[in-house]
Amino acid sequence: MMKRLIVIASLISFLFFSSLAFALDLDIKSQQLPNGLKILTLEDHTLPICTYFTFFKVGSRNEKQAITGISHLFEHMMFNGAKRYGPKEFDRILESNGGVSNAYTANDFTAYFEDFPSNKLELIIDLDADRLENLLLNEENLSSEREVVKEERRLRTDNSNEGKLEEELYAAAFQAHPYHWPVVGWMGDLDAITREDCVNYFKTYYSVGNATIIIVGDVNPAEAFKLIDKYYGHLKPGPTIPKVVNAEPEQKGERRVQYYKEAQLPAFMAGFHIPSAQSEDIYALDVLQIILTEGESSRLYKTLVYEKQMATDVWSSYFYTIDPGLFYIYVGMKPNFNTTEAEKVLYDEIEKVKNLGVTEKELQKAKNILEANFIKSMKTNNGRANLIGTYQTLFGDYTLLNKVLDKYKALTVEDIKKVAQKYFTDRNRTVATLVPEKAGI
Repeated sequence: MMKRLIVIASLISFLFFSSLAFALDLDIKSQQLPNGLKILTLEDHTLPICTYFTFFKVGSRNEKQAITGISHLFEHMMFNGAKRYGPKEFDRILESNGGVSNAYTANDFTAYFEDFPSNKLELIIDLDADRLENLLLNEENLSSEREVVKEERRLRTDNSNEGKLEEELYAAAFQAHPYHWPVVGWMGDLDAITREDCVNYFKTYYSVGNATIIIVGDVNPAEAFKLIDKYYGHLKPGPTIPKVVNAEPEQKGERRVQYYKEAQLPAFMAGFHIPSAQSEDIYALDVLQIILTEGESSRLYKTLVYEKQMATDVWSSYFYTIDPGLFYIYVGMKPNFNTTEAEKVLYDEIEKVKNLGVTEKELQKAKNILEANFIKSMKTNNGRANLIGTYQTLFGDYTLLNKVLDKYKALTVEDIKKVAQKYFTDRNRTVATLVPEKAGI
Protein backbone atom coordinates (compact mmCIF):
# COMPACT_ATOMS: atom_id res chain seq x y z
CA MET A 1 0.00 0.00 0.00
CA MET A 2 2.79 2.40 0.93
CA LYS A 3 4.62 1.62 -2.32
CA ARG A 4 1.44 2.40 -4.25
CA LEU A 5 1.07 5.72 -2.44
CA ILE A 6 4.68 6.62 -3.27
CA VAL A 7 4.08 5.84 -6.95
CA ILE A 8 0.90 7.96 -6.95
CA ALA A 9 2.72 10.82 -5.22
CA SER A 10 5.54 10.61 -7.76
CA LEU A 11 3.03 10.65 -10.61
CA ILE A 12 1.28 13.71 -9.17
CA SER A 13 4.64 15.43 -8.78
CA PHE A 14 5.58 14.57 -12.37
CA LEU A 15 2.27 15.87 -13.70
CA PHE A 16 2.56 19.04 -11.64
CA PHE A 17 6.02 19.92 -12.87
CA SER A 18 5.16 18.86 -16.43
CA SER A 19 2.26 21.30 -16.32
CA LEU A 20 4.61 23.87 -14.88
CA ALA A 21 7.07 23.45 -17.72
CA PHE A 22 4.26 23.67 -20.26
CA ALA A 23 2.93 26.85 -18.68
CA LEU A 24 6.34 28.48 -19.04
CA ASP A 25 6.79 27.46 -22.67
CA LEU A 26 4.68 30.25 -24.14
CA ASP A 27 5.49 30.71 -27.81
CA ILE A 28 3.85 34.12 -28.09
CA LYS A 29 4.11 35.85 -31.43
CA SER A 30 4.45 39.64 -31.26
CA GLN A 31 3.61 41.93 -34.19
CA GLN A 32 2.76 45.59 -34.60
CA LEU A 33 0.95 47.59 -37.24
CA PRO A 34 2.57 50.79 -38.58
CA ASN A 35 -0.05 52.79 -36.63
CA GLY A 36 1.23 51.37 -33.33
CA LEU A 37 -1.37 48.67 -32.63
CA LYS A 38 0.32 45.77 -30.83
CA ILE A 39 -0.83 42.20 -31.54
CA LEU A 40 0.15 39.20 -29.40
CA THR A 41 -0.93 35.70 -30.45
CA LEU A 42 -0.56 32.32 -28.77
CA GLU A 43 -1.54 29.19 -30.66
CA ASP A 44 -3.37 26.32 -28.98
CA HIS A 45 -5.21 24.05 -31.41
CA THR A 46 -6.59 21.71 -28.73
CA LEU A 47 -10.13 22.93 -29.40
CA PRO A 48 -11.63 25.07 -32.20
CA ILE A 49 -12.11 28.08 -29.93
CA CYS A 50 -10.41 31.43 -29.34
CA THR A 51 -10.24 34.29 -26.89
CA TYR A 52 -9.79 37.82 -28.22
CA PHE A 53 -8.75 40.50 -25.69
CA THR A 54 -8.26 44.21 -26.26
CA PHE A 55 -6.37 46.07 -23.52
CA PHE A 56 -6.49 49.85 -23.45
CA LYS A 57 -3.90 51.44 -21.19
CA VAL A 58 -6.37 53.70 -19.44
CA GLY A 59 -8.15 53.39 -16.12
CA SER A 60 -9.08 55.50 -13.12
CA ARG A 61 -5.40 56.50 -12.87
CA ASN A 62 -5.87 58.60 -16.03
CA GLU A 63 -8.92 60.49 -14.77
CA LYS A 64 -9.23 63.80 -12.98
CA GLN A 65 -11.69 65.45 -10.65
CA ALA A 66 -15.14 66.03 -12.20
CA ILE A 67 -14.86 62.98 -14.50
CA THR A 68 -13.94 60.22 -12.03
CA GLY A 69 -15.58 56.97 -13.06
CA ILE A 70 -15.50 57.77 -16.78
CA SER A 71 -13.18 54.81 -17.51
CA HIS A 72 -15.66 52.40 -15.99
CA LEU A 73 -18.53 54.23 -17.68
CA PHE A 74 -16.88 53.54 -21.04
CA GLU A 75 -16.68 49.86 -20.21
CA HIS A 76 -20.48 50.00 -20.51
CA MET A 77 -20.69 52.52 -23.36
CA MET A 78 -18.58 50.31 -25.63
CA PHE A 79 -21.45 47.84 -26.06
CA ASN A 80 -24.00 50.39 -27.30
CA GLY A 81 -23.46 50.28 -31.02
CA ALA A 82 -21.37 51.80 -33.78
CA LYS A 83 -21.58 52.35 -37.54
CA ARG A 84 -21.61 48.87 -39.07
CA TYR A 85 -23.24 47.25 -36.05
CA GLY A 86 -25.94 49.37 -34.46
CA PRO A 87 -27.32 49.66 -30.91
CA LYS A 88 -27.45 46.33 -29.02
CA GLU A 89 -26.15 44.52 -32.12
CA PHE A 90 -22.72 43.68 -30.69
CA ASP A 91 -23.89 41.11 -28.15
CA ARG A 92 -26.76 39.85 -30.31
CA ILE A 93 -24.49 39.03 -33.25
CA LEU A 94 -21.73 37.65 -31.04
CA GLU A 95 -24.07 35.35 -29.11
CA SER A 96 -25.89 34.18 -32.24
CA ASN A 97 -22.49 33.02 -33.51
CA GLY A 98 -21.68 31.07 -30.35
CA GLY A 99 -19.66 33.70 -28.56
CA VAL A 100 -19.75 35.57 -25.26
CA SER A 101 -18.20 38.86 -24.20
CA ASN A 102 -17.35 40.86 -21.11
CA ALA A 103 -15.09 43.63 -19.88
CA TYR A 104 -13.56 45.03 -16.72
CA THR A 105 -11.96 48.26 -15.55
CA ALA A 106 -8.97 48.58 -13.23
CA ASN A 107 -6.90 51.45 -11.88
CA ASP A 108 -4.46 51.24 -14.79
CA PHE A 109 -6.28 49.71 -17.74
CA THR A 110 -9.59 48.64 -19.27
CA ALA A 111 -9.92 45.21 -20.90
CA TYR A 112 -12.54 43.78 -23.25
CA PHE A 113 -12.78 40.16 -24.36
CA GLU A 114 -14.74 37.70 -26.47
CA ASP A 115 -14.70 33.88 -26.30
CA PHE A 116 -15.91 32.33 -29.57
CA PRO A 117 -15.57 29.53 -32.16
CA SER A 118 -12.30 30.07 -34.01
CA ASN A 119 -13.96 30.15 -37.44
CA LYS A 120 -15.63 33.43 -36.41
CA LEU A 121 -12.38 35.34 -35.89
CA GLU A 122 -12.93 37.80 -38.75
CA LEU A 123 -16.38 38.66 -37.44
CA ILE A 124 -14.96 39.36 -33.97
CA ILE A 125 -12.22 41.57 -35.39
CA ASP A 126 -14.80 43.48 -37.43
CA LEU A 127 -17.07 43.95 -34.39
CA ASP A 128 -14.25 45.29 -32.22
CA ALA A 129 -12.73 47.48 -34.93
CA ASP A 130 -16.13 49.02 -35.66
CA ARG A 131 -16.72 50.18 -32.10
CA LEU A 132 -13.18 51.52 -31.80
CA GLU A 133 -13.56 53.58 -34.98
CA ASN A 134 -17.25 54.50 -34.89
CA LEU A 135 -18.58 54.18 -31.34
CA LEU A 136 -22.03 55.72 -30.94
CA LEU A 137 -21.69 58.46 -28.32
CA ASN A 138 -25.02 60.21 -27.84
CA GLU A 139 -26.98 61.65 -24.94
CA GLU A 140 -29.37 58.71 -24.84
CA ASN A 141 -26.59 56.13 -24.38
CA LEU A 142 -24.78 58.31 -21.85
CA SER A 143 -27.93 58.81 -19.79
CA SER A 144 -28.79 55.12 -19.84
CA GLU A 145 -25.34 53.81 -18.94
CA ARG A 146 -24.82 56.54 -16.33
CA GLU A 147 -27.80 55.18 -14.39
CA VAL A 148 -26.50 51.61 -14.72
CA VAL A 149 -23.11 52.63 -13.32
CA LYS A 150 -24.68 54.65 -10.50
CA GLU A 151 -26.73 51.63 -9.49
CA GLU A 152 -23.59 49.50 -9.58
CA ARG A 153 -21.92 52.01 -7.28
CA ARG A 154 -24.85 51.87 -4.84
CA LEU A 155 -24.74 48.07 -4.80
CA ARG A 156 -20.99 47.50 -4.53
CA THR A 157 -19.92 50.58 -2.57
CA ASP A 158 -22.60 52.66 -0.88
CA ASN A 159 -24.61 49.66 0.36
CA SER A 160 -21.61 47.45 1.04
CA ASN A 161 -19.74 47.71 4.33
CA GLU A 162 -16.54 46.33 2.83
CA GLY A 163 -16.88 48.38 -0.36
CA LYS A 164 -17.39 51.62 1.51
CA LEU A 165 -14.57 50.88 3.92
CA GLU A 166 -12.20 50.26 1.01
CA GLU A 167 -13.22 53.57 -0.59
CA GLU A 168 -12.56 55.45 2.65
CA LEU A 169 -9.20 53.72 3.07
CA TYR A 170 -7.92 54.67 -0.39
CA ALA A 171 -9.20 58.23 -0.08
CA ALA A 172 -7.19 58.63 3.13
CA ALA A 173 -4.08 56.72 2.04
CA PHE A 174 -3.59 58.64 -1.22
CA GLN A 175 -3.55 62.43 -1.04
CA ALA A 176 -2.22 63.47 -4.45
CA HIS A 177 -2.31 60.42 -6.71
CA PRO A 178 -5.41 59.41 -8.75
CA TYR A 179 -5.56 56.13 -6.80
CA HIS A 180 -7.26 58.41 -4.27
CA TRP A 181 -10.62 57.98 -6.01
CA PRO A 182 -12.50 54.73 -6.68
CA VAL A 183 -12.59 53.04 -10.08
CA VAL A 184 -16.37 53.36 -10.09
CA GLY A 185 -16.03 57.12 -9.51
CA TRP A 186 -17.64 59.58 -7.11
CA MET A 187 -21.42 59.83 -7.42
CA GLY A 188 -21.33 63.60 -8.01
CA ASP A 189 -18.83 63.18 -10.85
CA LEU A 190 -20.92 60.46 -12.47
CA ASP A 191 -23.84 62.88 -12.52
CA ALA A 192 -21.67 65.67 -13.97
CA ILE A 193 -19.99 63.79 -16.86
CA THR A 194 -21.11 65.27 -20.19
CA ARG A 195 -21.19 63.95 -23.73
CA GLU A 196 -18.34 66.32 -24.53
CA ASP A 197 -16.28 64.76 -21.72
CA CYS A 198 -16.96 61.33 -23.25
CA VAL A 199 -15.99 62.42 -26.77
CA ASN A 200 -12.72 63.97 -25.56
CA TYR A 201 -11.90 60.97 -23.40
CA PHE A 202 -12.60 58.53 -26.23
CA LYS A 203 -10.47 60.46 -28.75
CA THR A 204 -7.59 60.65 -26.29
CA TYR A 205 -7.40 57.11 -24.91
CA TYR A 206 -9.28 54.78 -27.25
CA SER A 207 -6.79 54.65 -30.08
CA VAL A 208 -4.74 51.91 -31.75
CA GLY A 209 -1.59 53.50 -30.34
CA ASN A 210 -2.87 52.91 -26.80
CA ALA A 211 -4.14 49.37 -27.34
CA THR A 212 -2.88 45.80 -27.36
CA ILE A 213 -4.80 42.90 -28.92
CA ILE A 214 -4.21 39.41 -27.57
CA ILE A 215 -5.52 36.30 -29.33
CA VAL A 216 -5.13 32.88 -27.72
CA GLY A 217 -6.43 29.57 -29.02
CA ASP A 218 -7.04 27.98 -32.39
CA VAL A 219 -5.47 30.79 -34.39
CA ASN A 220 -2.97 31.19 -37.21
CA PRO A 221 -0.88 34.25 -36.23
CA ALA A 222 -0.10 35.26 -39.82
CA GLU A 223 -3.74 35.08 -40.90
CA ALA A 224 -4.86 36.92 -37.77
CA PHE A 225 -2.36 39.70 -38.44
CA LYS A 226 -3.67 40.13 -41.99
CA LEU A 227 -7.26 40.38 -40.73
CA ILE A 228 -6.34 42.90 -38.04
CA ASP A 229 -4.43 44.94 -40.60
CA LYS A 230 -7.51 44.84 -42.86
CA TYR A 231 -9.85 46.27 -40.21
CA TYR A 232 -7.48 48.37 -38.07
CA GLY A 233 -4.64 49.30 -40.41
CA HIS A 234 -6.20 52.52 -41.71
CA LEU A 235 -6.82 53.95 -38.24
CA LYS A 236 -4.60 56.78 -37.01
CA PRO A 237 -2.34 56.22 -33.97
CA GLY A 238 -4.14 58.82 -31.88
CA PRO A 239 -2.77 61.71 -29.80
CA THR A 240 0.04 61.50 -27.28
CA ILE A 241 -1.32 60.12 -24.03
CA PRO A 242 -1.15 62.70 -21.20
CA LYS A 243 1.45 61.71 -18.63
CA VAL A 244 0.23 60.80 -15.15
CA VAL A 245 2.44 62.48 -12.58
CA ASN A 246 3.06 60.48 -9.44
CA ALA A 247 2.97 63.39 -7.01
CA GLU A 248 2.08 61.25 -3.97
CA PRO A 249 4.33 62.31 -1.07
CA GLU A 250 5.91 59.74 1.20
CA GLN A 251 3.63 58.96 4.13
CA LYS A 252 5.34 59.89 7.37
CA GLY A 253 2.72 59.15 9.95
CA GLU A 254 -0.27 56.94 10.58
CA ARG A 255 -3.58 58.16 9.16
CA ARG A 256 -6.97 57.20 10.57
CA VAL A 257 -10.52 57.60 9.35
CA GLN A 258 -13.81 56.49 10.89
CA TYR A 259 -16.93 55.85 8.87
CA TYR A 260 -20.32 55.67 10.58
CA LYS A 261 -22.77 53.39 8.81
CA GLU A 262 -25.78 51.24 9.56
CA ALA A 263 -24.20 47.87 10.32
CA GLN A 264 -24.41 44.98 12.73
CA LEU A 265 -20.76 44.80 13.74
CA PRO A 266 -17.60 46.91 13.47
CA ALA A 267 -14.76 46.20 11.05
CA PHE A 268 -11.53 47.80 9.96
CA MET A 269 -8.98 47.85 7.17
CA ALA A 270 -5.28 48.52 7.71
CA GLY A 271 -3.42 49.55 4.55
CA PHE A 272 0.28 49.96 3.81
CA HIS A 273 1.87 51.71 0.82
CA ILE A 274 3.79 49.28 -1.39
CA PRO A 275 5.89 49.67 -4.56
CA SER A 276 4.77 49.54 -8.19
CA ALA A 277 4.79 46.46 -10.39
CA GLN A 278 8.30 47.39 -11.52
CA SER A 279 9.76 46.51 -8.11
CA GLU A 280 11.29 43.10 -7.39
CA ASP A 281 9.63 43.26 -3.96
CA ILE A 282 6.24 42.37 -5.44
CA TYR A 283 7.07 38.65 -5.45
CA ALA A 284 7.97 38.61 -1.77
CA LEU A 285 4.78 40.56 -1.04
CA ASP A 286 2.80 37.90 -2.92
CA VAL A 287 4.25 35.29 -0.61
CA LEU A 288 3.67 37.39 2.50
CA GLN A 289 0.02 37.84 1.58
CA ILE A 290 -0.44 34.07 1.38
CA ILE A 291 1.26 33.53 4.74
CA LEU A 292 -0.76 36.22 6.48
CA THR A 293 -4.30 35.66 5.18
CA GLU A 294 -4.66 32.84 2.64
CA GLY A 295 -6.86 30.12 4.09
CA GLU A 296 -7.83 29.09 7.58
CA SER A 297 -4.28 28.05 8.49
CA SER A 298 -2.81 31.47 7.66
CA ARG A 299 -1.31 33.44 10.52
CA LEU A 300 -3.90 36.18 10.88
CA TYR A 301 -6.96 34.02 10.22
CA LYS A 302 -5.78 31.37 12.67
CA THR A 303 -4.98 33.92 15.38
CA LEU A 304 -7.95 36.30 15.06
CA VAL A 305 -10.69 33.84 14.11
CA TYR A 306 -9.73 30.60 15.85
CA GLU A 307 -7.39 31.33 18.73
CA LYS A 308 -8.62 34.74 19.93
CA GLN A 309 -12.13 34.22 18.49
CA MET A 310 -12.59 37.97 18.09
CA ALA A 311 -13.13 38.10 14.31
CA THR A 312 -15.54 36.47 11.87
CA ASP A 313 -13.43 37.08 8.80
CA VAL A 314 -9.90 38.10 7.83
CA TRP A 315 -8.60 38.68 4.31
CA SER A 316 -6.25 40.93 2.41
CA SER A 317 -6.04 42.60 -0.98
CA TYR A 318 -2.98 43.45 -2.99
CA PHE A 319 -2.60 43.76 -6.75
CA TYR A 320 0.03 45.02 -9.14
CA THR A 321 -0.20 48.66 -10.23
CA ILE A 322 1.76 50.97 -12.54
CA ASP A 323 2.45 53.38 -9.68
CA PRO A 324 2.99 52.49 -6.00
CA GLY A 325 -0.19 50.98 -4.57
CA LEU A 326 -1.66 49.60 -1.37
CA PHE A 327 -1.62 46.30 0.54
CA TYR A 328 -4.53 46.17 2.96
CA ILE A 329 -5.93 43.74 5.48
CA TYR A 330 -9.62 43.49 6.41
CA VAL A 331 -10.89 42.28 9.78
CA GLY A 332 -14.60 41.82 10.49
CA MET A 333 -15.37 41.72 14.22
CA LYS A 334 -17.40 39.35 16.37
CA PRO A 335 -19.88 40.67 18.97
CA ASN A 336 -18.39 41.91 22.26
CA PHE A 337 -15.00 42.67 20.73
CA ASN A 338 -13.71 46.02 19.52
CA THR A 339 -11.41 46.94 16.67
CA THR A 340 -8.73 48.30 19.00
CA GLU A 341 -8.20 44.81 20.44
CA ALA A 342 -8.06 43.21 17.02
CA GLU A 343 -5.67 45.83 15.68
CA LYS A 344 -3.21 45.09 18.46
CA VAL A 345 -3.31 41.37 17.67
CA LEU A 346 -2.84 42.05 13.95
CA TYR A 347 0.14 44.35 14.50
CA ASP A 348 1.70 41.91 16.99
CA GLU A 349 1.57 39.19 14.33
CA ILE A 350 3.17 41.48 11.78
CA GLU A 351 5.91 42.35 14.29
CA LYS A 352 6.63 38.63 14.68
CA VAL A 353 7.25 38.38 10.95
CA LYS A 354 9.44 41.50 11.02
CA ASN A 355 11.49 40.32 14.00
CA LEU A 356 11.49 36.52 13.74
CA GLY A 357 10.64 35.95 10.09
CA VAL A 358 8.55 33.10 8.73
CA THR A 359 9.31 29.39 8.74
CA GLU A 360 10.66 27.40 5.80
CA LYS A 361 7.45 25.38 5.91
CA GLU A 362 5.30 28.52 5.60
CA LEU A 363 7.49 29.81 2.78
CA GLN A 364 7.28 26.56 0.80
CA LYS A 365 3.53 26.29 1.31
CA ALA A 366 3.03 29.84 0.03
CA LYS A 367 5.22 29.13 -2.99
CA ASN A 368 3.20 26.00 -3.75
CA ILE A 369 -0.07 27.93 -3.57
CA LEU A 370 1.23 30.70 -5.83
CA GLU A 371 2.56 28.19 -8.36
CA ALA A 372 -0.70 26.26 -8.34
CA ASN A 373 -2.76 29.43 -8.77
CA PHE A 374 -0.54 30.55 -11.62
CA ILE A 375 -0.89 27.24 -13.44
CA LYS A 376 -4.65 27.21 -12.93
CA SER A 377 -4.91 30.70 -14.41
CA MET A 378 -3.07 29.44 -17.50
CA LYS A 379 -5.38 26.49 -18.16
CA THR A 380 -7.89 28.36 -20.35
CA ASN A 381 -7.49 30.54 -23.42
CA ASN A 382 -9.14 33.38 -21.53
CA GLY A 383 -6.86 33.03 -18.54
CA ARG A 384 -3.70 33.04 -20.64
CA ALA A 385 -4.85 35.97 -22.79
CA ASN A 386 -5.75 37.98 -19.70
CA LEU A 387 -2.35 37.36 -18.10
CA ILE A 388 -0.48 38.18 -21.30
CA GLY A 389 -2.40 41.43 -21.66
CA THR A 390 -1.97 42.34 -18.01
CA TYR A 391 1.80 41.82 -18.06
CA GLN A 392 2.20 43.70 -21.33
CA THR A 393 0.16 46.63 -20.00
CA LEU A 394 1.49 46.86 -16.44
CA PHE A 395 5.09 45.76 -16.96
CA GLY A 396 5.49 46.70 -20.62
CA ASP A 397 6.83 43.20 -21.25
CA TYR A 398 4.66 40.08 -21.62
CA THR A 399 7.76 37.83 -21.59
CA LEU A 400 8.07 38.38 -17.83
CA LEU A 401 5.34 35.74 -17.53
CA ASN A 402 8.00 33.15 -18.25
CA LYS A 403 10.02 34.30 -15.23
CA VAL A 404 7.29 34.52 -12.56
CA LEU A 405 7.70 31.05 -11.09
CA ASP A 406 11.48 31.35 -11.02
CA LYS A 407 11.05 34.59 -9.07
CA TYR A 408 8.95 32.78 -6.47
CA LYS A 409 11.35 29.82 -6.26
CA ALA A 410 14.29 32.11 -5.58
CA LEU A 411 12.70 33.78 -2.55
CA THR A 412 14.14 33.10 0.90
CA VAL A 413 12.85 33.49 4.44
CA GLU A 414 15.04 36.57 4.73
CA ASP A 415 13.39 38.17 1.66
CA ILE A 416 9.96 37.91 3.28
CA LYS A 417 11.26 39.37 6.52
CA LYS A 418 12.84 42.31 4.67
CA VAL A 419 9.66 43.37 2.82
CA ALA A 420 7.67 43.17 6.07
CA GLN A 421 10.23 45.42 7.76
CA LYS A 422 10.34 47.81 4.81
CA TYR A 423 6.63 48.41 4.21
CA PHE A 424 4.63 47.30 7.27
CA THR A 425 5.51 50.20 9.54
CA ASP A 426 3.41 52.43 11.78
CA ARG A 427 4.20 55.59 9.82
CA ASN A 428 3.31 53.92 6.50
CA ARG A 429 -0.08 52.74 7.81
CA THR A 430 -3.60 53.99 7.12
CA VAL A 431 -6.54 52.60 9.07
CA ALA A 432 -10.22 52.88 8.14
CA THR A 433 -12.73 51.79 10.77
CA LEU A 434 -16.41 51.03 10.27
CA VAL A 435 -18.43 52.25 13.26
CA PRO A 436 -21.93 50.71 13.37
CA GLU A 437 -24.91 52.94 14.00
CA LYS A 438 -28.63 52.38 14.16
CA ALA A 439 -30.89 53.15 11.23
CA GLY A 440 -32.09 56.74 11.06
CA ILE A 441 -29.14 58.29 12.89
